[in-house]
Amino acid sequence: MIYEKISLDANDERIYLEVFAPDKTKDYIRDALLVIPGGGYGYLSCDREGEPIAIEFLQKGMASFVLHYSICENAKFPRPLIEASKAMKHIRDNAEKYGINPDRVFVTGFSAGGHLTASLGTLWHLKEIYDAIDMPYGYNKPTGILPIYPVISANVPTHMDSFRNILGCENPSAEELSKYSLELRVDEKSSPAFICHTSTDTAVPSYNALCFAKAYADANIPYELHIFKESPHGMSLANEITWEGKPERINKSCQTWTNLAKLWMDDIK
Repeated sequence: MIYEKISLDANDERIYLEVFAPDKTKDYIRDALLVIPGGGYGYLSCDREGEPIAIEFLQKGMASFVLHYSICENAKFPRPLIEASKAMKHIRDNAEKYGINPDRVFVTGFSAGGHLTASLGTLWHLKEIYDAIDMPYGYNKPTGILPIYPVISANVPTHMDSFRNILGCENPSAEELSKYSLELRVDEKSSPAFICHTSTDTAVPSYNALCFAKAYADANIPYELHIFKESPHGMSLANEITWEGKPERINKSCQTWTNLAKLWMDDIK
């Protein structure tokens, strides 16, 4: 197995890509999954939404990569989006080394990481990204995105601190908020989406998933939506691996999301 840390910013050692790639298997080319932990753009929940997710999908036959991106005062957009694009470039540049198909690189993220995931799927074409990274147009576009209990919009009940962090101000204007309310950015260029949430999430209500799914439906872009009956925010794998001693985070129904996600990825052509 290949395990390594790849620097994505020569000036900041905190920004890197963590690689979990199985050794090459003869005549078998794997799909890849970039994993983006949450934390409101104020911290990174890597212990629950990074390595455990990478290992879960590693067991499902994928090569996994965990993104450690800019947070707090460094989270102002598009910086994290540029870092996610650098991660996509590294994965595709090294497809042969990792034994993966460069045309099948998916991205999943959780909460604010779901926002960054959805940003990559809808805003991959921003000029600022290509000004910062020398790469072919579309090289950073995910094959598909999997935002899980994501922050999406400032136009529905949401986690406003995520928006304050990426906009770099306490009282952003409606115009500033709309720029990164991602249901407004879905169009024919957007990546297909697998969207997952729970109906009892109060920290980031499921309105975020619903408005994103509606935008996909309106744009006639392929998507799949799952709203599970019950789990608090931050379900992660919904099992003992990620429960952190909180029984309410264990839910057998919610545990099925990773299998559903893998089936969906397998169906993307």
